[in-house]
Amino acid sequence: MSQATELAAAAGSTDPRVGLRAVRALRRLLERLEVIQVDNARRQGWSWQEIAEALEVSRQAVHKKHAGRPAVESSWEA
Repeated sequence: MSQATELAAAAGSTDPRVGLRAVRALRRLLERLEVIQVDNARRQGWSWQEIAEALEVSRQAVHKKHAGRPAVESSWEA
């Protein structure tokens, strides 16, 4: 079972401590995945508008969040 699957299962726990910790970990994983994929899209020449449409957010929102930060390695080992 993958870590993401285990976290998703734990997020449904009846124990709030377990569930909330899993939600926090899933948020971190989701943020990392977004950064990796935005960087991937930019390397492939996608515009901020195309990325925004894929994420269903405004171009301004995605640009503000990602434009000023350095690119990250796309390794899953972090």
